Amino acid sequence: MEKKVYSIDGKELRTITLDDAVFGLPLNEDVIYYAITNELANRRVGTACTKTRSEVHGSNAKPYRQKGTGRARRGDRKSPLLRGGGTIFGPKPRDYSYAIPKKEKRLAMKTILSMQAQSDRFTVVEDFTIDSGKTKDLVKILGNFTSGERTVLILKDDDAMIKRAARNIPRVQFLSYNRLSAHTLFYGRKIIVLESAVKNLSTFYAAQSKEAK
Repeated sequence: MEKKVYSIDGKELRTITLDDAVFGLPLNEDVIYYAITNELANRRVGTACTKTRSEVHGSNAKPYRQKGTGRARRGDRKSPLLRGGGTIFGPKPRDYSYAIPKKEKRLAMKTILSMQAQSDRFTVVEDFTIDSGKTKDLVKILGNFTSGERTVLILKDDDAMIKRAARNIPRVQFLSYNRLSAHTLFYGRKIIVLESAVKNLSTFYAAQSKEAK
């Protein structure tokens, strides 16, 4: 598969060949679903906590006698049936994270990259950096490729200056080629990939595939 490479001014420069092993795979909805669900579960902060009747503050004394009142029998005022009482089967702090096979996660990433690359949402841009680290400089560049939609910028390395410039731009997220997010990639309406990042993605996932064999 071939894609056009654009300058930071939005002008066409040349074409680049994408590795079909990374960018030419058929859609696999199952592995995408599993990868995104796994990421969302790993992000959950399981701090929700409710008190059972044994943890609620209150007296253990019987509020009134067992018989003769015509009312339901009560052991104490901490019953879950009473206001201010404990909670039955309420949430407790827990860890929601779990692991999925590495091979499955790699396949999900390659499948999402292929899905985006086979659409018009995928744009390859020549390598650039923001020496000033200023947001306005990056906004000027991105304005040639996006119109305010959710944008994902895939970097060739951990470029601190680009990240500094992008962190104040709404609806723009950045990823390093070796630290992709299935959720971020899948829901990105515009994927901008630096030219070196395309080559790094091919090398990175090709090397992982050989290690898995």
